[in-house]
Amino acid sequence: MNLTDPLGDMLTRIRNGQAARKDSVLTPASKLRVSVLEVLQREGYIRGWSREERARVPTLRIELKYFEGQPAIRELTRVSRPGRRVYSGAKDLPRVKNGLGITIVSTPRGVLSDAEARAENVGGEILCQVF
Repeated sequence: MNLTDPLGDMLTRIRNGQAARKDSVLTPASKLRVSVLEVLQREGYIRGWSREERARVPTLRIELKYFEGQPAIRELTRVSRPGRRVYSGAKDLPRVKNGLGITIVSTPRGVLSDAEARAENVGGEILCQVF
């Protein structure tokens, strides 16, 4: 199966898993997906993730997080897509819901949250927004 937007596929699996009240979801593994999951875990939006082998294919198991029965992630939006890349400088990084959410940015120093990118004064490609 050929995916044109692997990151968008992972974000959709997370959204669908939380809508169905699943404890965890599976997604094919890649370095970019792992980097985004590390940011989501560091910011407290998921419980964790682990690498598995299913039929000799590397897979990631994402443990979803709920608070009082509601998903920890209310909104998960892909910003930069294969058809329209979106870039931003360090000073122009967008704030999500006036600072209540995060923007995940791919920078020369790795995949960072918007606050981490501002602290390191680096910009890059805006991958997604989480609230």
